[in-house]
Amino acid sequence: MEEMTLRVPVTVKAKVTEDFKAKIIADLQSRLEMVEQDLQQIEFQAKRLLSEQAKIDAQGLVQIRQQIDAEQQKRLAFKEDVTAKLKEAQELTIGTEVPQGNLEQQITVKVGDDLNAMMGAEILLEDGKIIAFRQ
Repeated sequence: MEEMTLRVPVTVKAKVTEDFKAKIIADLQSRLEMVEQDLQQIEFQAKRLLSEQAKIDAQGLVQIRQQIDAEQQKRLAFKEDVTAKLKEAQELTIGTEVPQGNLEQQITVKVGDDLNAMMGAEILLEDGKIIAFRQ
C-alpha cells in the first residue's frame, strides 16, 4: 500500500463582526423569549392538571407535581445556559475569532508525509463567507 485516504477534522471559525454579533445576540434573545413562554405555558397547564386531578384522585397530585417540577427544572436549566451564552455574546470583541463547529475533509497520505502538518486545518468565515483556509 503506497497511500491511504483519511478523514480528518477541520475547525470552522468565524470572525466577529457587528452583524455576526448582532445575529448571535438576537438568536439568543429569541431563545430566551421562547423558554419564558414555555415556562408560562407549563404553569398554566399545571394549574389546570392539578385542579382536574384534585377532583378525580388527590393521591395523584404528588406525581403530577413532580412531573411538572421536572419539566420546569429542564426549562430553567436551559434558560440559565442561554443567559450565560447571551452574556458571553455581548462581551465578544469585534475582530476576534470564535469556533463555529467542525467539518471533515478527506486527505491522501503517503509514506513519509508529516501527518501532524495535515491535521488542524481551519476555515475562517466572515459574515458567512470563507475568507481563509489555514493549515
